[in-house]
Amino acid sequence: MYSRRQSSEARVGGIGIGGQNPIRIQSMGTVDTNNTEGCVAQAKRIIDAGGELVRFTTQGTREAENMKNISAQLKADGYNTPLVADVHFTAHTADVAAQYCEKVRINPGNYVDPGRTFKHLEYTDEEYAAELQKIEKQLVPFLNICKEHHTAVRIGVNHGSLSDRIMSRYGDTPEGIVESCMEFLRIFKRENFNDVVISIKASNTVVMVTTMRLLVKTMDKEDMHYPLHLGVTEAGEGEDGRIKSAVGIGALLTEGIGDTIRVSLSEEPECEIPVARKLVDMIPECTALREKAEASIKDDTITLDVDAPDWETLQLKAAMAVGALLIDKKAHNLVINSSTFKDQSSKLVELSDAILQAARIKFTKTEYISCPGCGRTLYNLQETIAKIKAATKDMVGLKIGIMGCIVNGPGEMADADYGYVGAGRGKISLYKAKECIEKNIPEEEAVERLIEFIRKDRGQK
Repeated sequence: MYSRRQSSEARVGGIGIGGQNPIRIQSMGTVDTNNTEGCVAQAKRIIDAGGELVRFTTQGTREAENMKNISAQLKADGYNTPLVADVHFTAHTADVAAQYCEKVRINPGNYVDPGRTFKHLEYTDEEYAAELQKIEKQLVPFLNICKEHHTAVRIGVNHGSLSDRIMSRYGDTPEGIVESCMEFLRIFKRENFNDVVISIKASNTVVMVTTMRLLVKTMDKEDMHYPLHLGVTEAGEGEDGRIKSAVGIGALLTEGIGDTIRVSLSEEPECEIPVARKLVDMIPECTALREKAEASIKDDTITLDVDAPDWETLQLKAAMAVGALLIDKKAHNLVINSSTFKDQSSKLVELSDAILQAARIKFTKTEYISCPGCGRTLYNLQETIAKIKAATKDMVGLKIGIMGCIVNGPGEMADADYGYVGAGRGKISLYKAKECIEKNIPEEEAVERLIEFIRKDRGQK
């Protein structure tokens, strides 16, 4: 019944992604990449939990060069798991990281294009072609370095950091997100560089699933079959983060799409691994459940009969089984029955509501779009999320973005009502949608200022 999309294989150090390889599970460190000891300790926790790749952010060449020390220490301690450098804004950093890491992630939204400012730009076809030539001029030398060092590449497109160039020509659309990726992939193909993995992420599950499906179709048309990495970025934490990830990632896994995954939670990174493992292990069962759920649809309602040995597994299984059906608007209501938890009907109703909210069908509580944190995070993310949640938990239907830095921060605010974004060490900027309303607020004042602004803006005292 379950059939996985056939992709080519990318070699990342000693492991393969795609092809006949199992679906790989990965996570990302949150420690400053200059802190060798801290990064090594965190990488070990991720690997010991079952992580098969570990990524660290490399803001500049100093961090990229320190990946060599992190790698050396891990190998000395018997850990040979591939390391991935995460690069934004500074293309030269990718050139350095490629010498020391098994894989380098680059973001088409800011690899050559400047950071997103939401400005509308006008291009003639000739001018647009010239912009693509700039990308090729920067990208080809990088690919040559990767070939020399047997380094793989991830083209990692984020909905929250599309360039003004792409936005101006294609708008905020799945077509624009896919084209941002394809511009790079066409260069990879011309250069015969095949150790490449692709991700397209969004905090909005509908955008994420719709765009990944479109990417697969677009690649097939151009005879490209590269492996795909799945993730719902800024999914949040706790039950909501797990359910949202299961809806988006699970929807695609049950369609046979996906060669490696990351569950992005605003928690310690090793906590992501068991959740991802469950999603992968449940693919056959959830694929069958999805078919039964679709057959159950009546009066715009899915009736899902599902059981599991524990509550978290039940949450993940239910969300994964119906995610695609809800994203495709096959129904707008959900009833979950479980013999295991039949005496907890109110919890099953809450779970149904949480899944409907994760699929953007019905909003019954506050939604938090919070990043998992990384070495770029400029404040105590988990503590801040807890404070904001405590103060806003009764604001039903409100969407609040809590972002560690500016990589996706301003962009993801387009899907939020209000936002809290790290702007510098100890400094926070506040947003209403994608408009910055206050800049560089001292961190110790920022949560209170955000709550004050939300209440005032909503006419509350």
